[in-house]
Amino acid sequence: MPLAFNAQETIWQKVYLKLGFTQDELNAHFAGPAFLAWGRMGNMRGWGGPQPDSWYTGQLALQHQILTRMRAFGMIPVLPAFAGHVPTGITRIFPNANITRLSDWGKFDDQYCCTYFLEPSDPAFQIIGKAFIEAQMDEYNGTEHIYNGDLFNEMLPSIGDPTYLASCSKAVYDAIVAGDKDGIWLMQGWLFKKTAFWDRDRVKAYVQGVPQGKMIILDLQAENRPVYSRMDSFFGQPFIWCMLHNFGGNDGLYGMLDAINEGPFEGMKFADSTMIGTGLTPEGILQNEVVYALSTDVSWRENPVNVTQWLTDYIHSRYNYVSDKINHAWYLLQGSVYNCTDDHESHNKMEIVVRPKIKHLDPYIWYNWTQVADAWALMVQAAPDVINSTLFKYDFVDVGRQVLQDLAHIYYNNLTAAYHAKSVDKAMTYGKKMTDLLMDMDTLLCSDSHWLVGTWIEAAKALGTNDAEKKLLEFNARNQLTLWGPKGEHLDYANKQWCGLVKDYYFKRWELFVNSVVDALKSGTKFDQDDFNQKCFSTVEQPWTMQQNLYPTTPTGDTLKISQDLYNKYKGDIQASAKASIGNPVWEKAYMYKDIPVYPSHLIVHH
Repeated sequence: MPLAFNAQETIWQKVYLKLGFTQDELNAHFAGPAFLAWGRMGNMRGWGGPQPDSWYTGQLALQHQILTRMRAFGMIPVLPAFAGHVPTGITRIFPNANITRLSDWGKFDDQYCCTYFLEPSDPAFQIIGKAFIEAQMDEYNGTEHIYNGDLFNEMLPSIGDPTYLASCSKAVYDAIVAGDKDGIWLMQGWLFKKTAFWDRDRVKAYVQGVPQGKMIILDLQAENRPVYSRMDSFFGQPFIWCMLHNFGGNDGLYGMLDAINEGPFEGMKFADSTMIGTGLTPEGILQNEVVYALSTDVSWRENPVNVTQWLTDYIHSRYNYVSDKINHAWYLLQGSVYNCTDDHESHNKMEIVVRPKIKHLDPYIWYNWTQVADAWALMVQAAPDVINSTLFKYDFVDVGRQVLQDLAHIYYNNLTAAYHAKSVDKAMTYGKKMTDLLMDMDTLLCSDSHWLVGTWIEAAKALGTNDAEKKLLEFNARNQLTLWGPKGEHLDYANKQWCGLVKDYYFKRWELFVNSVVDALKSGTKFDQDDFNQKCFSTVEQPWTMQQNLYPTTPTGDTLKISQDLYNKYKGDIQASAKASIGNPVWEKAYMYKDIPVYPSHLIVHH
């Protein structure tokens, strides 16, 4: 059941204009192309817009192609439903309607904040909801009867009374079946993560406001924080065990392979389980391909796999190559970055991709990073024989990038320690190590086609039909990666470690930070974090989102030679930093240099 959400603004445009809304009101309501998901869920309104006329027509044509292909493959497309989020003109069209404002989701100002919410109990809810379903059925020559809508995504209802909550869900379902008598409501279970509000009574009332079997719930992050197990399998409503895995489309090696391997079977065996399938619900998919390969593989099996054996077979198939060194490297990755067993999530918060602060930070890390460094060393040794494999080259860059990212944490904490010790020399030394590392990372990333910010930007611009549209689309693409809002409301949420972005954005932030720290030490003054934040915003962050400079869309440099050179350059610091961490209770788990796990003898390749 893939989501088929393209062009819903085109359908809404038809419905709303027919009801008497103006295009200006729609322009202020619909989010821009890079922020559609959050606009559609009512988290904010209008940011990144207005959408050009060509967007409406182009997305509708694309949606028809998507639906044709999905149906040809026997898929069941999921279309959107009405969830109560409306343009401000609702008070003009329905002056007596019961309208409230949703909560402040992301600290946006009033222009973009606090979407107008048509209370589900109001008669206008059924009018609009029915019209939307009917418009889709008419446009798409019928539907497959599954519709998604989420009223309170990461926002709390204004009333906590279970009766009110049941009436809300009932109204959504009633509006669906008013337009399609066979309609079924698919909803995210993500809102139930807010356990302080969503206790058992409220969850039960909400899901049982819909007839049993007429609602399907996505247990959105079941591999890490399942909801079904504490809500009695959603009190009888069918659910799908989903792997969320990634936030923000961030780069960074991460996985819970054991949980992905075993979790779906635990869900099926749960007492009175109503689980009907498995799903993937990531915020971004262009990373950690091994995780998605295992998840989709397991969904076809009757029992969990032996992950080590599965991984050996997977790598052989992925590279079309067999090597003890590569197998060993992946065994180390399996036992470290891909063996998260706590509540860490795949949301990169490491220093190089966040705005710098003069504060000692614990690493956002759950693994012995030296195992990843050792995996990189093994891949460097094996690379000459397999570098022509596109997929190996991608993984090779990814592992090297991860090691440099982790090493940067050591440099950063040494830099902040130098500041607190009032050592100008050490601050300059570690500041230079930090900025040099960022430039080296950019060089590595530029050598492979999968890591180019130019590809992202040019793909966005390609959707425009004139210079003004291309400018808007490029701004959307740049802003989502960086400020994520006019003033950095979700600063660095969707950070990426991409060639060009590292050099022109992250490097420049860190260069400004290092210079500011050193200047403060030299002048004997306290580092002013607020002043730095403002300078960083006005001289680096905001200007990058407005720029239109071109970035390469083809790689430059020899990945093998660059990787060999960088490994040789940094291996001394890697080993020294790891050994220096012994005895530190905070770092010891992640940074203590431990014995390398021995690769299982029965999996060793014999030539």
